[in-house]
Amino acid sequence: MLGICRGRRKFLAASLTLLCIPAITWIYLFAGSFEDGKPVSLSPLESQPHSPQYTASSQRERESLEVRMREVEEENRALRRQLSLAQGRAPAHRRGNHSKTYSMEEGTGDSENLRAGIVAGNSSECGQQPVVEKCETIHVAIVCAGYNASRDVVTLVKSVLFHRRNPLHFHLIADTIAEQILATLFQTWMVPAVRVDFYNADELKSEVSWIPNKHYSGIYGLMKLVLTKTLPADLERVIVLDTDITFATDIAELWAVFHKFKGQQVLGLVENQSDWYLGNLWKNHRPWPALGRGYNTGVILLLLDKLRKMKWEQMWRLTAERELMGMLSTSLADQDIFNAVIKQNPFLVYQLPCFWNVQLSDHTRSEQCYRDVSDLKVIHWNSPKKLRVKNKHVEFFRNLYLTFLEYDGNLLRRELFGCPSEADVNSENLQKQLSELDEDDLCYEFRRERFTVHRTHLYFLHYEYEPASDNTDVTLVAQLSMDRLQMLEAICKHWEGPISLALYLSDAEAQQFLRYAQGSDVLMSRHNVGYHIVYKEGQFYPVNLLRNVAMKHISTPYMFLSDIDFLPMYGLYEYLRKSVIQLDLANTKKAMIVPAFETLRYRLSFPKSKAELLSMLDMGTLFTFRYHVWTKGHAPTNFAKWRTATTPYRVEWEADFEPYVVVRRDCPEYDRRFVGFGWNKVAHIMELDAQEYEFIVLPNAYMIHMPHAPSFDITKFRSNKQYRICLKTLKEEFQQDMSRRYGFAALKYLTAENNS
Repeated sequence: MLGICRGRRKFLAASLTLLCIPAITWIYLFAGSFEDGKPVSLSPLESQPHSPQYTASSQRERESLEVRMREVEEENRALRRQLSLAQGRAPAHRRGNHSKTYSMEEGTGDSENLRAGIVAGNSSECGQQPVVEKCETIHVAIVCAGYNASRDVVTLVKSVLFHRRNPLHFHLIADTIAEQILATLFQTWMVPAVRVDFYNADELKSEVSWIPNKHYSGIYGLMKLVLTKTLPADLERVIVLDTDITFATDIAELWAVFHKFKGQQVLGLVENQSDWYLGNLWKNHRPWPALGRGYNTGVILLLLDKLRKMKWEQMWRLTAERELMGMLSTSLADQDIFNAVIKQNPFLVYQLPCFWNVQLSDHTRSEQCYRDVSDLKVIHWNSPKKLRVKNKHVEFFRNLYLTFLEYDGNLLRRELFGCPSEADVNSENLQKQLSELDEDDLCYEFRRERFTVHRTHLYFLHYEYEPASDNTDVTLVAQLSMDRLQMLEAICKHWEGPISLALYLSDAEAQQFLRYAQGSDVLMSRHNVGYHIVYKEGQFYPVNLLRNVAMKHISTPYMFLSDIDFLPMYGLYEYLRKSVIQLDLANTKKAMIVPAFETLRYRLSFPKSKAELLSMLDMGTLFTFRYHVWTKGHAPTNFAKWRTATTPYRVEWEADFEPYVVVRRDCPEYDRRFVGFGWNKVAHIMELDAQEYEFIVLPNAYMIHMPHAPSFDITKFRSNKQYRICLKTLKEEFQQDMSRRYGFAALKYLTAENNS
């Protein structure tokens, strides 16, 4: 009788707690969304409360709160289900396992013992706190090498960031290529409460290079074996993930599983969901030794401190050496060695429920591990076929993956409620610069764009090029958006040398570009084209930022500063390399001008020589560039002289001059204050002149502008009076800056502007 009363009191207390949760949560979220009476910033780039974006900012905050409330409501429903179960089995309460666990962590296991443990875990007391503290940092280790893996890991990171509520610390074991790409990406992403450290994978090769490996991951597929040695000595635990993982839940739920480890359990793994280690997939199939079906190492929980005490390094090395005497090589990289160690030491493993690593591999049995796709936590695309793998729910899995693949990464720049981010110098400087702007200024948006940090993914596709040893190599530099994609193949046919392109795209457009490039034989045959994605943000086209990104990532001593809608003459690459020597560009400050022409015809028989071009000029098929709308832009090139010139000739700078030039890679960057249409190239040529560059016209070089629909920015310039006023203001400020930097010599720019 006394036991029944106690059970009723517990149920009543739990019910009252459940009723109080929504009210307390509303108060917490309402209070937590304010700091010193002001709304907490959700983004490093978010405007101040009195900015023109304040309404949009408030809307984003409300949406974030609504998302959080939906999550809380889901948790409340889960609690109600638990209370219903508890009421139905009240006598069993005293036998419940009261260990601290996430209530949403468990699901369908792979053994009866595991199922029993899950039920016990779900019967934890209602008032108990989760084992993952609110602002506890979760550590994640990923091995990433090469261009493709650097692209794949972004989707994994997005899925983790989307669900997370805790600070994250990524430990990336990366080669030189991946580190360059991902360091730039995270630096420009500026996600609050995220820290990233890199560990040089190339320095670890000697640790595992002695192990023959047939797996497509190569030597990098063995590096998870040396994490105890690679990661910081004071790091106690870490979640290790493959790059082809997609999360469908908060990673904190997986982190909480560490608290279930007992005794000598140091590895958390999901059973392998194929018959690979059973050795019955084909005749004479001889896999490495494993415990039953073995374990998959796409998701690993590592207790680093205990592994070090157990002398893990010695343990796996001795096992690998012994097995290699008979096996000769690994087939599944580190997974074979992990399983061989576990076969000898089964006490090391805590078996995770299968939903923490649903493996979509060939011969997979993953469909038997879950009742409904809503049960899943982690999806692992561990087949070389990736999205083309066969599974009855593959459409669901594919759609989930594509959602994160094309998800706008800028939306993940949100602050964590109640978890202050570590001080970041770049973010603080940015906020300081933004705070100094006058938000009542009619040109505020133009000025603000100069300080916007755009997320940047360098080398989106494979890049492989070694500059010519004679130090004359030239890279073509250009920028584009999605509407100019059709120019890429034509430019590659006209220019055989290296190319550096900055593409201004959304996340979804970046994937469209990837599919377009992979479907093009012309583009896929070229490994000397660097594609750098600058992700869209704000209302302006950041043309000069894009040029600077493309300029910064060239490997040749010289660069040809072009635009995407120009086709260079056939053979221009070799001609420029000869001109570099002829004009001694290595030791002089010269800008070689490539004369620009244009056609109004979409179908053009491209001239194969200067003589043919002159004939087309005379017939009216070609024109000097912009002669009918902006003569001043290219008039100083002196096209009349060029017609008969046989040697390079010098021209003087004039107001509004904007030729296309070949310069050394150490030339000044473009000024970022100029966005969209107008004065973006003019300002750069002016700065070259201020730095005493000589402008030399090449007599046998030319480029032709191909017709296209007017850009959105030129339409704004023509139709918006305020746009033109702001551009004029920015021009004047630039000229004043030139005067401060270059003194008396820069006065001519003010005079020339007044006379023009």
